[in-house]
Amino acid sequence: MKIFLKILFFLIIIISNYGQKVFAAENNSLLKQDWSFKSFYGKFDRASLQRGYQVYTEVCASCHSMKYLSYRNLAEEGGPEFSEAEAKNIASQFEVIDGPNSDGEMFTRAAKLSDKFVKPYSNDQEAKNANGGAYPPDMSVLVKARKGGPDYIYSVLLGYEDPPADIKLDEGVYFNKYMYGNKIKMASPLSDGIVEYADGTKATQKQMAKDVVTFLTWAAEPHLESRHRVGFKVIIYLLVLTILVYFSMKRIWSRIETKI
Repeated sequence: MKIFLKILFFLIIIISNYGQKVFAAENNSLLKQDWSFKSFYGKFDRASLQRGYQVYTEVCASCHSMKYLSYRNLAEEGGPEFSEAEAKNIASQFEVIDGPNSDGEMFTRAAKLSDKFVKPYSNDQEAKNANGGAYPPDMSVLVKARKGGPDYIYSVLLGYEDPPADIKLDEGVYFNKYMYGNKIKMASPLSDGIVEYADGTKATQKQMAKDVVTFLTWAAEPHLESRHRVGFKVIIYLLVLTILVYFSMKRIWSRIETKI
């Protein structure tokens, strides 16, 4: 019995930590953060999520869209959890094209909770032309789309530096030691104090990078907390079931006499 329980416990530890160990092994050169959402029981930091949305809105949203998010998501459980009134106020600051009206014409109106996040550009070509030919990727699932996930995005945001003497960069191209190929057409988006946090937190580059990456991780995995809760319950259920099955089998076999 003791050996069986030890094996079972060992398997549970392997399952819960395997992903993190593989991630660490493959990305040991990236900058690391103690992300609150990374552990098996991980949860999002609500204050960080709200600050991250502020960074996205004031810094990133002028170029990068988040086409899979609606304003109502900002008030849903498991996310930034703004109040419904706050989410409505956020939405009302943006305009969307709607229609046609009774005259058959399109019109603009203030965004509602049911609307998707307003895009900065009307089409991909406009986005490329405004950014020197480079298309600014949608950020809805960016964390999931990049190897290294949140650590990679965090590292890129803080990885800008002067290029080595043997590397020549074209105009409008910047050196980033964590970017694939070390070249990026986006200038460093963060600088100390560029955002004035509503909660009074000091807006350093590292703090803003951490907050916006937390927000992007939630955007890519909005049900992460519920999955963690379900996973924990499943493991407890399996443990209890295994113990019950063991004792049931032990009781059944106890009635059978062993022949020598």
